[in-house]
Amino acid sequence: MTITQAMVLAAGLGTRMRPITDTIPKPLVKIAGKSMIDYVLDLLVEAGVETVSINVHHHADQMVTHLEARRDLEILISDERAELMNSGGGLAKGLKLLTNGPVLVMNADLFWVGEQQDLPTNLQKLAAGFDPARMDMAMLCVDMDRTTGHNGKKDFNFAEDGHLSRYQEGQPHPVVYAGAIAMDSRLLEDAPEGAFNLNIYFDRAIAKNRLYGVMLDGQWITVGTPDAIEDAERTIAAN
Repeated sequence: MTITQAMVLAAGLGTRMRPITDTIPKPLVKIAGKSMIDYVLDLLVEAGVETVSINVHHHADQMVTHLEARRDLEILISDERAELMNSGGGLAKGLKLLTNGPVLVMNADLFWVGEQQDLPTNLQKLAAGFDPARMDMAMLCVDMDRTTGHNGKKDFNFAEDGHLSRYQEGQPHPVVYAGAIAMDSRLLEDAPEGAFNLNIYFDRAIAKNRLYGVMLDGQWITVGTPDAIEDAERTIAAN
Protein backbone atom coordinates (compact mmCIF):
# COMPACT_ATOMS: atom_id res chain seq x y z
CA MET A 1 0.00 0.00 0.00
CA THR A 2 0.99 3.63 -0.42
CA ILE A 3 0.64 5.63 2.79
CA THR A 4 -0.16 9.27 2.01
CA GLN A 5 -0.02 10.84 5.47
CA ALA A 6 2.72 11.11 8.07
CA MET A 7 3.66 12.53 11.45
CA VAL A 8 7.14 13.95 12.06
CA LEU A 9 8.35 14.27 15.65
CA ALA A 10 10.29 17.54 15.73
CA ALA A 11 9.66 19.17 19.12
CA GLY A 12 12.72 18.08 21.11
CA LEU A 13 15.10 20.49 22.80
CA GLY A 14 18.25 19.22 21.08
CA THR A 15 20.15 19.49 24.36
CA ARG A 16 23.18 17.48 23.23
CA MET A 17 23.55 19.68 20.13
CA ARG A 18 24.28 22.80 22.20
CA PRO A 19 25.60 25.43 21.63
CA ILE A 20 24.19 25.15 18.07
CA THR A 21 20.66 24.62 19.37
CA ASP A 22 20.85 27.63 21.68
CA THR A 23 19.77 29.69 18.67
CA ILE A 24 18.06 27.25 16.26
CA PRO A 25 15.96 24.08 16.64
CA LYS A 26 17.82 20.82 16.05
CA PRO A 27 15.77 19.81 12.95
CA LEU A 28 17.02 22.99 11.21
CA VAL A 29 20.70 22.17 11.77
CA LYS A 30 22.24 21.86 8.32
CA ILE A 31 24.15 18.76 7.27
CA ALA A 32 25.98 19.17 3.95
CA GLY A 33 24.01 22.37 3.34
CA LYS A 34 20.55 20.91 3.98
CA SER A 35 18.42 21.00 7.12
CA MET A 36 17.86 17.63 8.77
CA ILE A 37 14.09 17.98 8.61
CA ASP A 38 14.30 18.56 4.86
CA TYR A 39 16.12 15.24 4.42
CA VAL A 40 13.20 13.65 6.29
CA LEU A 41 10.47 15.49 4.37
CA ASP A 42 12.12 14.71 1.04
CA LEU A 43 12.11 11.00 1.92
CA LEU A 44 8.40 11.21 2.78
CA VAL A 45 7.54 12.99 -0.48
CA GLU A 46 9.47 10.40 -2.47
CA ALA A 47 7.45 7.67 -0.74
CA GLY A 48 4.13 9.27 -1.77
CA VAL A 49 3.19 11.19 1.36
CA GLU A 50 0.95 14.20 0.69
CA THR A 51 0.00 15.45 4.17
CA VAL A 52 2.24 15.63 7.23
CA SER A 53 1.67 16.72 10.82
CA ILE A 54 4.77 18.14 12.54
CA ASN A 55 5.05 19.04 16.21
CA VAL A 56 7.01 22.11 17.30
CA HIS A 57 8.29 23.48 20.61
CA HIS A 58 11.94 24.62 20.73
CA HIS A 59 12.36 27.80 18.62
CA ALA A 60 8.91 27.00 17.25
CA ASP A 61 8.59 30.21 15.22
CA GLN A 62 11.71 29.33 13.23
CA MET A 63 10.32 25.87 12.53
CA VAL A 64 6.98 27.24 11.33
CA THR A 65 8.63 29.81 9.06
CA HIS A 66 10.90 27.18 7.54
CA LEU A 67 8.07 24.72 6.97
CA GLU A 68 5.83 27.34 5.36
CA ALA A 69 8.34 27.53 2.51
CA ARG A 70 7.66 23.92 1.48
CA ARG A 71 5.22 23.66 -1.41
CA ASP A 72 5.32 19.91 -2.07
CA LEU A 73 3.39 18.86 1.06
CA GLU A 74 0.38 19.92 3.07
CA ILE A 75 1.97 20.64 6.46
CA LEU A 76 -0.12 20.78 9.63
CA ILE A 77 1.51 22.19 12.78
CA SER A 78 0.96 20.40 16.09
CA ASP A 79 1.80 23.16 18.56
CA GLU A 80 3.61 22.11 21.74
CA ARG A 81 4.86 25.56 22.74
CA ALA A 82 2.96 25.35 26.03
CA GLU A 83 4.04 21.83 26.99
CA LEU A 84 6.42 19.21 25.62
CA MET A 85 4.54 15.93 25.19
CA ASN A 86 7.45 13.46 24.85
CA SER A 87 7.47 11.02 21.92
CA GLY A 88 4.20 9.26 22.70
CA GLY A 89 2.18 12.26 23.80
CA GLY A 90 3.47 14.28 20.88
CA LEU A 91 2.52 11.55 18.43
CA ALA A 92 -0.94 11.10 19.94
CA LYS A 93 -1.60 14.85 19.72
CA GLY A 94 -0.23 15.22 16.20
CA LEU A 95 -2.21 12.26 14.84
CA LYS A 96 -5.44 14.04 15.74
CA LEU A 97 -4.75 16.46 12.90
CA LEU A 98 -4.73 13.60 10.37
CA THR A 99 -7.37 11.27 9.00
CA ASN A 100 -7.81 7.94 10.78
CA GLY A 101 -5.91 5.18 8.99
CA PRO A 102 -2.38 4.17 7.98
CA VAL A 103 0.33 6.68 8.76
CA LEU A 104 4.11 6.89 8.61
CA VAL A 105 5.87 8.28 11.68
CA MET A 106 9.41 9.69 11.53
CA ASN A 107 11.85 11.49 13.79
CA ALA A 108 12.97 14.87 12.43
CA ASP A 109 16.67 14.27 13.05
CA LEU A 110 17.23 10.74 11.70
CA PHE A 111 17.56 9.99 8.01
CA TRP A 112 19.44 7.87 5.48
CA VAL A 113 21.23 8.08 2.16
CA GLY A 114 22.42 5.61 -0.47
CA GLU A 115 19.24 3.68 -1.26
CA GLN A 116 19.45 1.50 -4.37
CA GLN A 117 18.05 3.20 -7.44
CA ASP A 118 15.12 1.66 -9.36
CA LEU A 119 13.94 -0.24 -6.28
CA PRO A 120 11.23 0.69 -3.76
CA THR A 121 12.51 3.20 -1.21
CA ASN A 122 12.85 2.28 2.45
CA LEU A 123 9.61 4.06 3.30
CA GLN A 124 7.79 2.42 0.38
CA LYS A 125 9.00 -0.97 1.62
CA LEU A 126 7.90 -0.08 5.15
CA ALA A 127 4.43 0.94 3.96
CA ALA A 128 4.09 -2.18 1.79
CA GLY A 129 5.23 -4.40 4.64
CA PHE A 130 2.72 -3.06 7.14
CA ASP A 131 -0.14 -5.53 7.60
CA PRO A 132 -2.60 -4.21 10.22
CA ALA A 133 -4.20 -7.65 10.53
CA ARG A 134 -0.94 -9.03 11.96
CA MET A 135 0.88 -5.93 13.21
CA ASP A 136 0.46 -3.01 15.55
CA MET A 137 3.52 -1.42 13.96
CA ALA A 138 6.10 -2.09 11.29
CA MET A 139 9.39 -0.48 12.26
CA LEU A 140 12.31 0.43 10.01
CA CYS A 141 15.48 -1.14 11.41
CA VAL A 142 19.14 -0.97 10.45
CA ASP A 143 22.12 -3.24 10.99
CA MET A 144 24.87 -1.82 13.17
CA ASP A 145 27.36 -1.64 10.29
CA ARG A 146 25.04 0.64 8.30
CA THR A 147 24.92 3.40 10.93
CA THR A 148 26.78 6.70 11.15
CA GLY A 149 26.89 8.60 14.44
CA HIS A 150 25.19 5.85 16.47
CA ASN A 151 26.28 5.23 20.07
CA GLY A 152 26.40 1.44 19.63
CA LYS A 153 23.19 0.64 21.52
CA LYS A 154 21.37 -2.45 20.22
CA ASP A 155 17.63 -1.82 20.34
CA PHE A 156 15.88 -4.96 19.08
CA ASN A 157 16.49 -8.49 17.86
CA PHE A 158 15.23 -9.11 14.34
CA ALA A 159 13.84 -12.65 13.96
CA GLU A 160 13.83 -14.55 10.67
CA ASP A 161 10.08 -13.96 10.26
CA GLY A 162 10.47 -10.22 10.90
CA HIS A 163 9.26 -10.23 14.51
CA LEU A 164 11.03 -7.75 16.79
CA SER A 165 11.83 -8.21 20.47
CA ARG A 166 13.91 -6.17 22.89
CA TYR A 167 17.55 -7.11 22.35
CA GLN A 168 19.19 -9.35 24.91
CA GLU A 169 22.90 -10.10 24.91
CA GLY A 170 23.80 -13.04 22.71
CA GLN A 171 20.81 -12.86 20.37
CA PRO A 172 21.74 -13.43 16.73
CA HIS A 173 20.50 -10.33 14.90
CA PRO A 174 20.72 -7.06 16.83
CA VAL A 175 19.33 -4.02 15.04
CA VAL A 176 18.91 -0.31 15.66
CA TYR A 177 15.53 1.42 15.41
CA ALA A 178 15.95 3.72 12.41
CA GLY A 179 13.33 6.28 13.44
CA ALA A 180 10.48 5.37 11.06
CA ILE A 181 7.25 3.45 11.73
CA ALA A 182 4.20 2.41 9.73
CA MET A 183 1.05 2.05 11.84
CA ASP A 184 -2.65 2.82 11.97
CA SER A 185 -3.38 6.08 13.73
CA ARG A 186 -6.19 4.45 15.69
CA LEU A 187 -3.61 2.43 17.63
CA LEU A 188 -3.17 5.48 19.89
CA GLU A 189 -6.86 6.13 20.50
CA ASP A 190 -6.38 4.84 24.06
CA ALA A 191 -3.29 6.98 24.68
CA PRO A 192 -2.95 8.56 28.13
CA GLU A 193 -3.41 12.30 28.49
CA GLY A 194 -0.27 14.40 28.59
CA ALA A 195 3.35 13.42 28.04
CA PHE A 196 4.46 9.78 27.76
CA ASN A 197 7.09 7.75 25.97
CA LEU A 198 6.21 5.84 22.81
CA ASN A 199 8.12 2.84 24.17
CA ILE A 200 4.89 1.92 25.97
CA TYR A 201 3.38 0.98 22.62
CA PHE A 202 6.52 -0.77 21.43
CA ASP A 203 6.42 -3.03 24.48
CA ARG A 204 2.69 -3.66 24.15
CA ALA A 205 3.18 -4.72 20.54
CA ILE A 206 6.07 -7.02 21.49
CA ALA A 207 3.96 -8.64 24.21
CA LYS A 208 1.32 -9.47 21.60
CA ASN A 209 3.89 -10.54 18.94
CA ARG A 210 2.67 -7.64 16.79
CA LEU A 211 5.87 -5.61 16.36
CA TYR A 212 7.63 -6.31 13.06
CA GLY A 213 10.71 -4.93 11.38
CA VAL A 214 11.73 -3.99 7.84
CA MET A 215 15.45 -3.71 7.15
CA LEU A 216 16.88 -0.44 5.86
CA ASP A 217 18.79 -0.19 2.60
CA GLY A 218 21.59 2.38 2.49
CA GLN A 219 23.40 4.19 5.29
CA TRP A 220 21.52 5.53 8.31
CA ILE A 221 22.64 8.80 9.88
CA THR A 222 22.06 10.25 13.32
CA VAL A 223 23.60 13.54 14.42
CA GLY A 224 23.42 13.81 18.19
CA THR A 225 26.26 16.22 18.95
CA PRO A 226 28.07 19.00 17.05
CA ASP A 227 31.14 16.85 16.51
CA ALA A 228 29.02 14.24 14.71
CA ILE A 229 28.26 16.64 11.84
CA GLU A 230 31.57 15.96 10.12
CA ASP A 231 31.01 12.17 10.11
CA ALA A 232 27.50 12.67 8.71
CA GLU A 233 28.74 14.93 5.92
CA ARG A 234 31.46 12.42 5.05
CA THR A 235 28.84 9.66 4.76
CA ILE A 236 26.61 11.82 2.56
CA ALA A 237 29.52 12.66 0.27
CA ALA A 238 30.35 8.96 -0.09
CA ASN A 239 26.81 8.08 -1.12
